[in-house]
Amino acid sequence: MTKIADIRAKTVDELQAQLLDLRKEQFNLRFQRATGQLEATGRVRVVRRDIARIKFVLSERRRSAAQQSKA
Repeated sequence: MTKIADIRAKTVDELQAQLLDLRKEQFNLRFQRATGQLEATGRVRVVRRDIARIKFVLSERRRSAAQQSKA
């Protein structure tokens, strides 16, 4: 589980790369669940929440950049 402070400390490029890695992992976990090979069932929840945290921080940064450009 990634903490929100750790996510906020990263750059946009790092966050996008981490988001891509997490989405690949999420796909693999879903595939494992469908084939009955999933052992770490709790990992699905952790990955889903980490994706949500990263998307939240990215949207926060987009909003703040848009507000600064208007001002």
